Amino acid sequence: MSTTPMYNGPGVRRLAVATFVETANRPALGRLRFAAAPYLSVPATLRVKPELDIEIAERTYPPNLADPKRDWVSSVAAPAFAILARQRAPETRRRFCTIGTGSGVDALAALEILGADRIAITDLLEDVVSIAAANVRANVAAGVEIRLVAGAGDLLTGLPAEAGPFDVVYENLPNLPLSEAAAITVGRTSRAHLAPRAEAVPEIVRAQDLTLHWLALAAARPWLAEEGVVLSTIGSRLPFATIAEMSRHAGYAPRALTYGWKLQADADELIPIHAARQPEGFGPFRFYPAEVLQATFNPIDPEAAGKQAFEIEAALARSSLDAVAALEAHRPGGAVS
Repeated sequence: MSTTPMYNGPGVRRLAVATFVETANRPALGRLRFAAAPYLSVPATLRVKPELDIEIAERTYPPNLADPKRDWVSSVAAPAFAILARQRAPETRRRFCTIGTGSGVDALAALEILGADRIAITDLLEDVVSIAAANVRANVAAGVEIRLVAGAGDLLTGLPAEAGPFDVVYENLPNLPLSEAAAITVGRTSRAHLAPRAEAVPEIVRAQDLTLHWLALAAARPWLAEEGVVLSTIGSRLPFATIAEMSRHAGYAPRALTYGWKLQADADELIPIHAARQPEGFGPFRFYPAEVLQATFNPIDPEAAGKQAFEIEAALARSSLDAVAALEAHRPGGAVS
């Protein structure tokens, strides 16, 4: 399950949640070309090229074009951006920053859907940021002008001060810690894992594997415009009340922007990790049978579901599985999210 909080100004945060279980089928590294409009769920593109041409860095995951409903930007970020665009005036969503951009497709979604024209992208590794920046520049539609700032580093440390302030800060950061900092640079570990952190964090944040999300919220506050928001996507293995408490510890007031579900990314790897951490005192983490989620969410518009998030969560409680039970349910091939 995944949670996307949105935060307004110095003290308002809004939370959007999506649940997912995903297969491991991925296209090979290299270049991907695909139609932008269906991927972003827009009738036609105005600010990005009709066909996106994306280079995939070695340490990033490509868009899931075989099934965009399982793709994070297509199924979670883009719908959240669309709701934000309906709720906020154009001048309050033009300055956009993404923390942990990966391929840069999230920035292109913000360019098209939010109408962003001042865009900052960050990621941990220089090669990832360099390729993402090239992807953004290469896919801006003719006649559209943007200012792009790119910086590699921890959270927002790679950006120059003049990059801000931002109307919208977006983050989709990993939850699971690694034992060694150097391991974060190997393969695609940075997609789902974070290096050990030395910062002091509230106990509820540490125990629920929310450390990097909390740090991102804290780091974003000085960068926000007066009416700025933070839109955060979090794997919602935890009760809304826990995520809300984490947000308040960072100085925000949470609100659910959207609520939905998608198939779990890398279930064979991530469910066992959660199951191993739970007996150590973390969590408990919650999973659900995919068929239950499909029946619950498919009739409900994501924006309407966001407004009913706590009620839906309560209704789903009877079907929830902790991580250990989810692992048992997943091993025979069951779809667990």
